[in-house]
Amino acid sequence: MKSSPNIFQKFWKNLGPGLVTGSSDDDPSGIATYSQAGAQFGLGTLWAALLTFPMMAAVQEMCGRIGLVTQKGLTGTLKAHYSKPVLYGVVLLSFPAIILNIGANIAGMGAVGNLLFPSIDANFFSAGFTMILLVLIIYLPYEKIASVLKYLCLVLLFYIIVPFLYKQDIKAILKNTFLPEIQLNKAYLAMLVAILGTTISPYLFFWQATMSIEDLKHRKQKLVVNKKVIAAMKQDIDTGMLFSNIVMYFIILATGTVLFNAGIHQIDTVEDAAKALKPLAGDAAYILFALGIIGTGFLAIPVLSGALSYMITEIFNWENGLDKKFHEAKAFYTIITLSLILGLGINYLGISPINALIYSAILYGLTAPVLIAVILHISNNKKIMGQYRNGLWSNVFGLLAFVIMSLAAVGLFLFQ
Repeated sequence: MKSSPNIFQKFWKNLGPGLVTGSSDDDPSGIATYSQAGAQFGLGTLWAALLTFPMMAAVQEMCGRIGLVTQKGLTGTLKAHYSKPVLYGVVLLSFPAIILNIGANIAGMGAVGNLLFPSIDANFFSAGFTMILLVLIIYLPYEKIASVLKYLCLVLLFYIIVPFLYKQDIKAILKNTFLPEIQLNKAYLAMLVAILGTTISPYLFFWQATMSIEDLKHRKQKLVVNKKVIAAMKQDIDTGMLFSNIVMYFIILATGTVLFNAGIHQIDTVEDAAKALKPLAGDAAYILFALGIIGTGFLAIPVLSGALSYMITEIFNWENGLDKKFHEAKAFYTIITLSLILGLGINYLGISPINALIYSAILYGLTAPVLIAVILHISNNKKIMGQYRNGLWSNVFGLLAFVIMSLAAVGLFLFQ
């Protein structure tokens, strides 16, 4: 007799795009940012995880709801209800940022591969990882891709383990989490801006709206949107964003105790963080940290390239979807292929991964406030959303995200 699934199995089964979206936010470039925050300021930015969670959850939930109600991705909704300058402006700003982000992640994965196997060149690893990703994205059906991405999220659990391999000061951790001493200096504020730019990234908005539709298609025969579907989507997104912020918290905790206390205050790349951890926290911490970087790269790059392809194909009404085979959506998969090749090519143009991250953060910082404002407008529009318009708390946290990201955009210019 077949046993019925337990509570955890039911909960895991109901998780989908929200978990993947949140987890993909902790990509190698994000890990580099969080590692630098910990190395430079110790536990001084732990509290940022509490700030970013409700804003991330609110904005991503609005995107998912827009996708479910309109049955279009964010680009398709923009195209239907907004002027062309708004649509093209957002896409043109997002395109180079996503390519730079892909390039930085590929470079990070390659460098860490070289750390684990020094006899093999980092460029060989970067090219190899790129080819593997292309094959998986093009040839695996949607169900397999969704399942692979979902299980790759578990790689991030490595970062929750790492801090426990080193002696921790619980009192200091609690103090910096709930009663932080915020530093009003350029370096500290610049780091907060970097954390915001890393966590609230525009490509996630596009991915969430589109994948909410894809997920519903594969869970049900008919695309019927009701309060139950919306509630399940919200639970999925809240879980994903919470998981993302917990991982961010533990990466800052690990580097803020191990590296900061050892006097290592400058981390420019993920491999710097991995190498610095090895003599201080041991081989286990080093290996877990390094494997996590490779795993998150495999998780994040399909999301980045997929988001970009959905954006462009929706503008021109081209066939798209990870559920389609290559011959059914040639333009969709061609854009994904080109984005990965361009990202890999950045490694050979003399652009360092850290500069690629800075440039992408600036472009994300410029795009995010505009997109959040548009998302707020759409999700409060009765003609578009009907009975599924924003509630009070969605607007409160959405507006908070808009204000803070607008200030961050100004800060990006001041701090660069």
